[in-house]
Amino acid sequence: MTAGPPGWRSRLLAPVADRGNALHPGAWWLWALGLAVAASRTTNPLLLGLIIGVAGYVVAARRTDAPWARSYGAFVKLGLFVVALRIVFSVALGSPIPGTHELFTLPELPLPGWAQGIRIGGRVTAEQVLFALYDGLKLATLLICVGAANALANPARLLKSLPGALYEAGVAVVVAMTFAPNLVADVVRLRTARRLRGRPTGGVRAVLQIGLPVLEGALERSVAVAASMDARGYGRTAQVPPAVRRTTNVLTLGGLLGVCAGSYGLLAAQGAGYGLPLLAAGLLAAVAGLRLGGRRSVRTRYRPDRFGPRSCLVAASGIAVAVLMIRANGYAPEALHPGVVPLTAPELPLWPALSVLPGLLPAVIAPVPPAASSSAPASPAPVSPAREEPPA
Repeated sequence: MTAGPPGWRSRLLAPVADRGNALHPGAWWLWALGLAVAASRTTNPLLLGLIIGVAGYVVAARRTDAPWARSYGAFVKLGLFVVALRIVFSVALGSPIPGTHELFTLPELPLPGWAQGIRIGGRVTAEQVLFALYDGLKLATLLICVGAANALANPARLLKSLPGALYEAGVAVVVAMTFAPNLVADVVRLRTARRLRGRPTGGVRAVLQIGLPVLEGALERSVAVAASMDARGYGRTAQVPPAVRRTTNVLTLGGLLGVCAGSYGLLAAQGAGYGLPLLAAGLLAAVAGLRLGGRRSVRTRYRPDRFGPRSCLVAASGIAVAVLMIRANGYAPEALHPGVVPLTAPELPLWPALSVLPGLLPAVIAPVPPAASSSAPASPAPVSPAREEPPA
């Protein structure tokens, strides 16, 4: 039997991405939200670090050169800032966590009697600092999971997949999400141009000289986006009967209330019985309301994205991580929530750690970006170049 060209197995599992096999952007968000749900169910720093490592590895393996793909580093820095801020607040404002390992003592500010229970300064223990570290790391992991979704999902394609009732709100969100990456790209481009011309790139004068072209470019993009939206009929709605409009409002509002109540029931220990049915009923009502509300939208979709088998597998991997971690709270709650009193080192539980590993599946089955595939060793078999996605 004739052997295939080098790397044929890797191309079978992860082909080069093009417009025909690109993952649905909703699959990336479901994967990232699954990791975020798993992170919300534990305060073990080893498990949280494992979740961060899984998200970072998938982002490094499958992100593109697009401007929004550079936002992952900003979310990581934001997560580190949140951890540091949480520790600073715990040290400065105190903590209800009792502790016997005193680190240092800050000067305590006397407060009036009506502020009983609140203190500024005072005794700082290792237990309260460790508890603040666990709590801040949990929030940082949630931010990093959201940053992974931002770096992997194309916001323009995600906008195309939104229901018609959410189109206007989706446009505002997409514009807000893409403004910062485009602004950073303009600043980097102008600083590089000044450096090539031998001009300084630091200092107040250089910042002022760079700021004007950046603002001019942002204004030109805004005008171009406004003209494109007007040419495509943005904001124009179709006439629907009043009964349909009222039914849409009732279903959407009732569905959102059901989702909120069901989510509270799942998070609370007393509402575990009614939380899931109420959440499912709320989701069904909200989806029905959005479908009816989409009748007011007169837009069309050019080559809509489809949720193919690879997209289903990517979304299922994130959902599997969330489900397995939720189940782990039933048989290993102490391992997922290590205590700080008495002060002990956290341990890495075997089965909860293995529950996070399905999140690595997108790094194997998701299509490889063209830039990443071009850096691989050349194969004797001809490979057709990836087609670029037409502008939305």
